[in-house]
Amino acid sequence: MANYTELKGKVAVITGAGRHKGLGEAMAKRLASEGCKVVITDIGHAAGEHMPESAIGSSDEMQQIVAEIKADGGEATSFACNVLNADEVKAAAQFAVDTYGSLDIWVNNAGVGYLMKPILDMDVSEWDTVLNVNLRGTFLGIKFAAEQMVKQGNGGKIINIGSQASKSAFAHASAYTTSKHGMNGITRVAAQELGEHKINVNQICPNHVTTGLGAWQNSHFSEVTGKGHDKYMQDMRDRIPLGRPGLQDDIAKACAFLCSEQASYITGECMNVSGGEEYH
Repeated sequence: MANYTELKGKVAVITGAGRHKGLGEAMAKRLASEGCKVVITDIGHAAGEHMPESAIGSSDEMQQIVAEIKADGGEATSFACNVLNADEVKAAAQFAVDTYGSLDIWVNNAGVGYLMKPILDMDVSEWDTVLNVNLRGTFLGIKFAAEQMVKQGNGGKIINIGSQASKSAFAHASAYTTSKHGMNGITRVAAQELGEHKINVNQICPNHVTTGLGAWQNSHFSEVTGKGHDKYMQDMRDRIPLGRPGLQDDIAKACAFLCSEQASYITGECMNVSGGEEYH
């Protein structure tokens, strides 16, 4: 399925990629199909009150995804990494270099999208968890990936995974919306600062995708809005010009494109992949 032959042999790290049905898994598998050597990272274990086992990719699940990539002829390995920990993020970058010889692509996909509450009901610790994972984690990924790419001197690609919430506000999602708006800023600043090193920094902004997390969001907001699941999903389809929510593969395709030389003159963009629902 390779469309971008120049990606063959490139080394890519994808954070938050250790869960089946997730965007990270889809992007990892797509980049592997393009010939990239892929490092899948996720926390690997529960990491406190707001990051239970149900919300993270386990070590076993990461290994399963690696095995699936290898079974399809790709090259992949895994590395446990909590994106809140600077030492672990730096170690993930070094692991890619030690394992495959370089670091060419870094995808900041790890994020928290399941602490959805009105401002009046949201605990400060919940707010901090969302902002820290979604923004601190992205900052650390950019910083340590760019350090290695600058050292190599061959440029590179950094992709941040934003959201429709990067562009529009959503009630009951104050921390999430704030974090994803903030991601726009760091994407654009990083693009300005790193352009001289031939490092492209871009962001993908999906609308709703029914990943494992997305299924929880469907259930949650169906209840919050009082619409029920079927009505909530039909209303979603009705407001999307192309008539359906996003698919994991839609985001994986966009990621592969932005990593390719076809996108060599694109940087600082926060690209909507939303079926026409989001146009800002």
